[in-house]
Amino acid sequence: MLIIAENLNVRNERFMNALKDFSSETIQELAGELIDAGADALNIQVSTDGSGDGTALPKVVQAIQEAYTIQLVLDSRNTEALAKTIPLCKIPPVINYLAAGAENVDAIISLCHHHGCKLILRALRDEIIPTSLDDRLQAIEMLIEKANAAGITNEYLLADPSVVHMGQGMGQEYVRIYREFVSALAELTDPPVGTIAWISNISTGLSRDVRSTINATFLAYLTGAGMKAALVDVLDTKMADTLYLLRVFNNELVFSASEFGTKKLVTT
Repeated sequence: MLIIAENLNVRNERFMNALKDFSSETIQELAGELIDAGADALNIQVSTDGSGDGTALPKVVQAIQEAYTIQLVLDSRNTEALAKTIPLCKIPPVINYLAAGAENVDAIISLCHHHGCKLILRALRDEIIPTSLDDRLQAIEMLIEKANAAGITNEYLLADPSVVHMGQGMGQEYVRIYREFVSALAELTDPPVGTIAWISNISTGLSRDVRSTINATFLAYLTGAGMKAALVDVLDTKMADTLYLLRVFNNELVFSASEFGTKKLVTT
């Protein structure tokens, strides 16, 4: 499984302060902590709506890539910002995300194809999350067809079921759908399109003392259905323990009591 650190996002006060006054040193320090924790890739989110991405996103990426060679996930729907930033990446980045009905669908797909980027497809239609499994799959299938027609093969695509908060409204009712979504994509596409989820979205709004347990359990729940990538808090102790055990159970690691519980992801 590809483990993507979610930590460099707009909810991270230290990261946002580093953006405001722009401190390359702080950004590099933050990135280093995530890499040391065992992240395979870093998700970079500098805004929630794309505003300011054209200036901030290239600067953050350049700062990180000056210090580290690691795959980055560019969390932006701002086409101009992506066009500026992708060439700064040492490894072709993952673009997070593309949704059906977006005005720049063709432009994003063209950028990804030209630069050899992987692309996350969100189960959204006109920025609305479908309520049923079938509607989620239809939204993804539309995007897969467009990407394939432009020359992007399935191995470069990841499908996201669009996780909503479990503690609000009917969020709990959708949890089963996320798992069915992961299983269905493996059967409906050939070769299979991988799946991904932003794990901590499931527990947003709940008290801090229960979030870690919910997130770690949700990760295990989706991994059992075949999920191939996840955005997680790599600094969370319970998440690290869960990821370690998942790798042990998959026979990717030999269990060691001294490594278990070290608060660090143990990679293969």
